[in-house]
Amino acid sequence: MEPNGHDEASQILHELQSLKATKSDIDRRISALESQLRHLNLQNGTVVKTSALPNPITAVHHDLTPEMIHRYSRHLLLPSFGVKAQSNLINSSILVVGAGGLGSPALLYLAACGAGRLGIVDHDVVELNNMHRQVIHTEAFIGQPKVKSAATTCRSINSSVQIVEHHEALRTSNALEIFNQYDVIVDATDNAPSRYMISDCCVLLGKPLVSGAALGLEGQLTVYNYNGGPCYRCLFPTPPPTAACQRCADSGVLGVVPGIIGCLQALEAIKIASAVGEPLSGRMLLFDALAARIRIVKIRGRSPQCEACGENATFTQQQFREFDYEKFTQSPLTPSPLKLKLLQSDSRISSKEYHDRVANGEAHVLVDVRPAHHFKIVSLPKSLNIPLPSLEARLPEISSALKEEEQRNGSSNAKLYVICRRGNDSQRAVQNLYKLGFTSARDIVGGLESWAHDVDSNFPTY
Repeated sequence: MEPNGHDEASQILHELQSLKATKSDIDRRISALESQLRHLNLQNGTVVKTSALPNPITAVHHDLTPEMIHRYSRHLLLPSFGVKAQSNLINSSILVVGAGGLGSPALLYLAACGAGRLGIVDHDVVELNNMHRQVIHTEAFIGQPKVKSAATTCRSINSSVQIVEHHEALRTSNALEIFNQYDVIVDATDNAPSRYMISDCCVLLGKPLVSGAALGLEGQLTVYNYNGGPCYRCLFPTPPPTAACQRCADSGVLGVVPGIIGCLQALEAIKIASAVGEPLSGRMLLFDALAARIRIVKIRGRSPQCEACGENATFTQQQFREFDYEKFTQSPLTPSPLKLKLLQSDSRISSKEYHDRVANGEAHVLVDVRPAHHFKIVSLPKSLNIPLPSLEARLPEISSALKEEEQRNGSSNAKLYVICRRGNDSQRAVQNLYKLGFTSARDIVGGLESWAHDVDSNFPTY
């Protein structure tokens, strides 16, 4: 009975996956057709509505259809928003660059609130480790383009909004053309070269820019290039050091933090597009999740010496197309995990080689130099956690561990191996160990990620 039960469960699981995939395809097609039909109706000045016949004696003093009035009624009831602001929003176009942690909530609310045309720029695909913060995506879209996933969700929320998919990486070669199609730009990226490129492009085209950032437990938000306000270069004329530019993939982020900042980005974009309220130009919002504190601070105004928007700025569209933002910021436009090469090949071994040496019973000590909170996530058996910053102070522990291993195995030559997450800090550690007299230390290439890829596919990655 047990094997049959297992086979039946596998068949059910397979059928469920197949049905879910089919349902996703059908939902996408329905959303696309509804959006296309709605767009055609708006262009032709007609509305397809089968639930009620038009009332010839209804008097309106705006361009909102009965369906729009019903959909956005809670907006229209607000004296400070009302018909005029909603009409402005419906006739606006907003571009969101990035469909990740910041872009997800921004897109959801911009679509729901009725931005007339909503553009999405992203070249990446949905991954499982996106789910905790990128709430616009679902598990059914893992492995598929984020633009496709985000557009499907937006259309399912509001079929009257025109969704434009730009499934491509934003570059100087296409940014001017894409940005020129929209009234407001929302920067939902997470790297320095993109921020400079997006800001410069907005200055050249005269577009207001809503800029947000989130990392760890903190976030920030401001509006650039709006009503004489500063641009990004005014505040940061020179890029920060590469070491200061952290990424969520390396430092982590609590999912709700980009959610909050992304919602506030949508709010600022709506205020600009609807011409209601006072956008955050010349001011910056700072959010501290742990302290539950939001502060608004004044930032410096437009700099007369700014190379992009200053009094004597000569930055042209042609110069923009030729400008190397990666070289300027010393960081890549599409960040990938850093892979250092600090050691000679004879000072390193592969994860497979290490596995074989363990299997052969070699006397050794494995030192894991990741931070303690990383070590708690997952580790290799019998590894000794000594974070890199404390390596020199804890050398006696390494010496003691090597002696114990030699006594246990009756050996006089226990080996010393060093591992980390991706094989970068372990190289730094081996360099330090060499200087401190541990010349037999060896780095494990690629770290735990290599172990998961080449040795044990069930080993968790993070």
